Amino acid sequence: MKDRKQRSQAVKAKACNTYYPAFIDLENKKTVVFGGGKVAERKILGLLDTGAKVTVVSPGITKRIEREKQKGRLRHICRGYRKSDLKNAFLVIAATDDRDVNERVSRDAPCLVNVVDVPKLCNFIVPSSVQRGPLTIAISTGGVSPALARSLRKELEKIYGCEFSGYLKTLQKIRAQAMTMIKDGKKRAGFLKAVASENMLKLLKEKGCSEAGEAVKSLFNSYTAK
Repeated sequence: MKDRKQRSQAVKAKACNTYYPAFIDLENKKTVVFGGGKVAERKILGLLDTGAKVTVVSPGITKRIEREKQKGRLRHICRGYRKSDLKNAFLVIAATDDRDVNERVSRDAPCLVNVVDVPKLCNFIVPSSVQRGPLTIAISTGGVSPALARSLRKELEKIYGCEFSGYLKTLQKIRAQAMTMIKDGKKRAGFLKAVASENMLKLLKEKGCSEAGEAVKSLFNSYTAK
């Protein structure tokens, strides 16, 4: 009875965890997804975008996953879960419709593991996110209300539109030039701060990427003028 109570308390504590936010570099890292349905598909597509080496373990897969397989973007093992599938994995996602399998994956995985929609079986959770090119805004309620996280994401998508993607591409080029052409460190820091200021963000939202980009170039010229 005591053990049962302790397990119950542990589950409650896990559900209320305060998570440490982090962005993980998965380039060329082995990731394994168990499951081949629509939920797994969403997770797989997100992993492929990071450059991860994705292995899918499932007796069946969706048409979209099959297309990615035919392109050579992922490896598919057409069967159910085996513990050996976890060997050398950096990150694992369990997205099957079998609770017992998902629990086994969670228990066996010696690495980062996420069981979709079951925070107590995870050692990390996937936040709801807004992606605008290099800009990623992640939202999490610590598993308390995924629905609220989705609502906040939709609100942020309206605030931070596609113009931010183009603007960041401009900043990437200008910043590289600034690092070599603006020799004075204090002056260079002032320029980098100016192109990321609230005034510049306001111009970007009101006038768009093109005008904001021209303003950045004009500012750069003023900082590099002799």
